[in-house]
Amino acid sequence: MYENRIKRAELIDRIITPEQAASLFKDKMVVASSGFTKSGDSKAVLPALAERAKKDPLKITLMTGASLGYGTDGALASSNALSLRLPFQVDPVLRKAINNGEIMFIDQHLGETANLLRANNFPKIDIAVIEVAMIEADGSLVLTTSVGNSGAFALLANKIIIEVNLCIPENIIGLHDLFSTGEYPNRSEIPIVAAHTRVGSTHVHVDPNKIIGVVITNKQDSPAEISAPDEATVAMAQHLVDFFDQEVKKGNLTKSLLPLQAGIGKVANAVLDGFRSGDFEHLTMYSEVLQDSTFDLLDSGKMDFASGSSITVSEAYYDRIFNNIDKYKDKVILRPQSVSNAAEVIRRLGVITMNTALECDIYGNVNSTHISGINMMNGIGGSGDFSRNAYLSVFVTQSLAKGGKISSIVPMVSHVDHTEHDVDVIVTEQGLADLRGLAPRQRAQTIIDHCVHPDYRKQLQDYFDRALERGGQTPHILEEAFSWHTRLRETGTMKA
Repeated sequence: MYENRIKRAELIDRIITPEQAASLFKDKMVVASSGFTKSGDSKAVLPALAERAKKDPLKITLMTGASLGYGTDGALASSNALSLRLPFQVDPVLRKAINNGEIMFIDQHLGETANLLRANNFPKIDIAVIEVAMIEADGSLVLTTSVGNSGAFALLANKIIIEVNLCIPENIIGLHDLFSTGEYPNRSEIPIVAAHTRVGSTHVHVDPNKIIGVVITNKQDSPAEISAPDEATVAMAQHLVDFFDQEVKKGNLTKSLLPLQAGIGKVANAVLDGFRSGDFEHLTMYSEVLQDSTFDLLDSGKMDFASGSSITVSEAYYDRIFNNIDKYKDKVILRPQSVSNAAEVIRRLGVITMNTALECDIYGNVNSTHISGINMMNGIGGSGDFSRNAYLSVFVTQSLAKGGKISSIVPMVSHVDHTEHDVDVIVTEQGLADLRGLAPRQRAQTIIDHCVHPDYRKQLQDYFDRALERGGQTPHILEEAFSWHTRLRETGTMKA
């Protein structure tokens, strides 16, 4: 059954069980795994390692493209198998361990991990675990539903364990575009001039002698948890559609806009879905994650092409896409995250970026990662890679959280991931604040007027008015700047 997937004969002899693969890891190893937002990840070896660690304690450093699926991060955390994790995660069990200080976590721009590895700024990878659809006769690898950092991990690791996933159709070949800029100081440009530009190889080329084991799997990716659009997300989507309509009428953009990028989650998915109702045509995407809404836009004819680093979709969409993969191979491309998130390409293409925020402050600074400035939620992901280099940088958030106990617009964010210099537009269900061309005092009033929930607007206006009396180019009352967060901790609400 698997013989047609492993075309290099001697690798048939290296087929092992997940448990045998898990036995190859040693304490204090640096381990890398394929996987980007729950797609293309290890579905057998890392779970087996978590089980082994319960009986035979060991701790590893684990790096990936982004998050893993099927609770693998949580299983590794629960079995005390992790000492250090990077660069992104979404698992509640792992999150708790990180915030308790039990596991160290490096929150990193996703476009930087491979570059830091190549520059020897991290310890050498001992073992890389890579999911593939096929191993060719020359030993090269056909990846599955994500690229992420898989190519860099396979190249840089001392040893490789391959997971051959039989549920991925063989005709996925051609979906990937693998490209590397080379080594410092003689790196090359990335010659991508449009979302659809192909510049690399369809395969990951590795030394077959580094492959120490091949594990056979037959399991789909962990499905994305896509919530149906609600009143708030629909309102945000409509504010953005209206905004882009106005930009087209002003002549700033055409009906094709510029390549779009969107973060993950229900807000981003709803915002993208909103473009189906607008008067747009021939849209393109240059992003990281291709979600349900991406394929709805492609199928509707609104979008011509989408470039990303992974396909992360709900279960229903997974079957629809991969049972008809040939339908999408001329409309979709998957790239390494060092390319999908490259500043050079994002700036050249003029990407319009749309990402989510936990909180924003009155001057446009954004916190994407830390609850009350202390506890990690998921990580910055690729939002910084994109927002710092975008033609237009948009952040969306609901104006309230926790049933109204929290205002998402505050005097000063408790943690800064994106500074006011990189944020052009803030959107809540209340409205949209276009911050371009505004000085700090103007930005503050615009955000208060358009984005703050009525339950908090008077309270925030009072803070700003009193801050103005003290003066300054960016007025603040420093002894009160975090009083909303302090009040939340002490009373359970930000309301005065």
